[in-house]
Amino acid sequence: MNISDVRIRKTMNEPRLRAVVSLTLENAIAIHDIKIIQGDERLFVAMPSRRDESGNFRDIVHPISPNAREELEKEILSAYNGYLNSAHSQEEFLF
Repeated sequence: MNISDVRIRKTMNEPRLRAVVSLTLENAIAIHDIKIIQGDERLFVAMPSRRDESGNFRDIVHPISPNAREELEKEILSAYNGYLNSAHSQEEFLF
């Protein structure tokens, strides 16, 4: 799986939701509305979902294997951390 682009679309300071991300695979498929969530012990990635008729949330897109999930999460969190470091560096430069 070739992850060709990860874009941090929006960052938040809500208690659990940290960012909304878009991901491009193979320069051919885009996945939007991936969320970075602060869990009890670590950050994790939540795939796009919608509420079904019974009120439960179901992923619209999701990795099939644990290895694919790990690769996606690693790339997304790496891009997020890079984004935060870059934003922090720019703030230091401005002051």
